[in-house]
This record gives sequence, structure tokens and C-alpha cells, in this order.
Amino acid sequence: MTDDPRLTPLAASLPPSVPFVGPEELERRRGAPFRARLGANESTFGPSPRAVEAMARAASEGWKYGDSTSHDLRAAIARHHGVDAAHVLVGEGIDGLLGLLVRLVVTHETPVVTSAGAYPTFNYHVAGFGGALHTVPFRNDHEDPEALAAKTRETGARLVYISNPDNPMGSWHDAATIAALAEALPEGALLILDEAYADFAPPEAIPPMTPEDPRVIRMRTFSKAHGLAGLRVGYAIGPAPLIAAFDRVRNHFGMTRPGQAGALAALEDRDWLASVVAQVAAARARISDIAAGSGLSALPSATNFVAVDCGGDGTLSRAVLDELATRGVFVRMPGVAPLDRCIRISCGRPEDLDVLEEVFPASLAAARNR
Repeated sequence: MTDDPRLTPLAASLPPSVPFVGPEELERRRGAPFRARLGANESTFGPSPRAVEAMARAASEGWKYGDSTSHDLRAAIARHHGVDAAHVLVGEGIDGLLGLLVRLVVTHETPVVTSAGAYPTFNYHVAGFGGALHTVPFRNDHEDPEALAAKTRETGARLVYISNPDNPMGSWHDAATIAALAEALPEGALLILDEAYADFAPPEAIPPMTPEDPRVIRMRTFSKAHGLAGLRVGYAIGPAPLIAAFDRVRNHFGMTRPGQAGALAALEDRDWLASVVAQVAAARARISDIAAGSGLSALPSATNFVAVDCGGDGTLSRAVLDELATRGVFVRMPGVAPLDRCIRISCGRPEDLDVLEEVFPASLAAARNR
């Protein structure tokens, strides 16, 4: 198939690929549903019942566009974090916000820095707007703040990305290390601090909110601990002039009324959040036990997933992934060596982990025998 001749040269040069193949597509390919969906770091524990009720009420007003400013949700997020609403932007998940930020800052060959093996959707956006991506390796299964800062100074990068806690390894840095990274960046560089998993992190990993700092924009989501991945609600906290600049490029009616209502109710239900965090901690421990039962080790995690070291290289991990899928369990794995010696298993309900425990030994054995 040839490209449509109307594509821009940049679009025509890009590969026809996406960062992730969704589990629904994988189910279509295998001709059967998965028994356990443990690959996308969703919350199988679901959203707060209060959020479900709020979304149901909002659905009856589905004929209306959502509030183009997400006023009530922005105000609630601002109160929650003790900042002014001028520092808060609501958007279609962190993925959508990353795309808008790249659009604002990146043009042809604009240098951007990230870690090799870090969240691939960010890289996808950088490529889509013609940026020049520069990477540094992980160090001891952590993103390497010193190397990120050095590469930013070397390249003159406009943007530098780090997730804390990290995806795909589940590792984390303390707040002082993140602050030191911001301090080490050259003037004009912007640190994107992806805190998608902040609700699961130890308190010492989360820096205090200083939204007026022109060097940092922080991103959070309702997709993980709040269980609203299908609603696509995320937010950014950063300097007011940068937050205001998003109005130049964002989809002003991109947020749905049910999504806005559900996120607002979820934010207010602290008891449900605490319950989910506790269940995730129990699931992390059980995944570690399942791995240990097959002679494997699990990496320490401050997220809602666990990276399990399969004891080989990426070829073995890919085989384990395939064997698990054959037996009805959907998981994912890092894409870059040496991280790809691991598979990444999302924290699920007890019944999900029952399935994992049932099929994991046979999957590992079959992978080793390939």
C-alpha cells in the first residue's frame, strides 16, 4: 500500500505504528478473550462507586458538550494540591497532555531528552512533531537523573522527560533527587515530571508542589489508582504562563461530561482511593510470591505493577509473554535491553492473580524449552 500523496513529508516519513497494541486487538487476533487482563496497568478494582453514580447522572446530559474549561474539576484539583487553579490544566489523560506540550515546544529537529526504555508514547509525540530524540540508559533499573541532566546540557534540549515512580520498572527516586535534576538543567529547559503512579508511591518520593517553578511541569492521571482509564482524564500542574499557553492548541471540547463528573467524584472519595492503594500493595506482594515460586525475582515497585526478572534476555521474556497469552493472561514487557529481561505484570484482583498463579509455571517452562 502506498501513502496518500497529500501527507506532509514528516507524516509520510513516520512508521505506521503505535506505542502499544491494545488488549482488545490482541483478543481479536487470538480469537478468544483473556482470562486475566494484567498488561495495561489499569485498575481492575474499578472506580469509586461515587464516581460511577456521578457518571451515570452525567450520562443523562450526554447531549451537552463538556465544560470547555473543566472549571469545577480544575478548582477541585487546585484545592486538593493547595495551588491556584491558574496552575492546573485538565486534558485527555497524560498521553493527550504530552502531545499538546510537545506541539507547543517541539518543531523540526528540536532536541528532546528521555531515557531509553521509558514511556514510549512520549517518544511517539516527539517523532510526530519532528523532534530529535536523545536517550540515556537506565542505571540499576532506575532512570538516571544525572545522565538526563548531562544529556540535556549537551544537546540544548527544550524538554526532558522522567517518570517518578517509573514505568516500566516500578522504581522511584526521592524528592531531593528530582529537585536536584531540576536544578541541574540549563536555563530554558523544561522538566516533564510524569507522576502517573504518585498515589502508590512512598511520601518521600513526591516533591512538594511549587507550581510557579518555570523549570517543571508535573502530570497526574485518574487512569491508575482512581480506575478511570477508559474516561481519559489527566491533569498538569505548572507555571501559569505555560498552562495558559495550552489554550492555543488544546481540544477545547475534548473532555466529556461523564469524565469530568467521574473524576470530580473520584477525587473526593479518599476512602476508596485508600482501599485501592491497600489492595494494590497486597497484589504486589502476591505477584512477588508467584515469581519466587518459580525461582524468579520481582523488582521493588512503587506502582500498580511489578517487573519480574525472567532470568534471561529479551528473547526469553518475549517467549514467557507469548506463553502467558496462549494461556489467557495478558501482560507486557519493557522494549529495551537490559530492561527487557523482565515482564511487567499489573496488580489485579485476587481472582486475576489466581489465574496468573495457575498458568505461570507452565508458561515459564514452555518458554525455556523453545
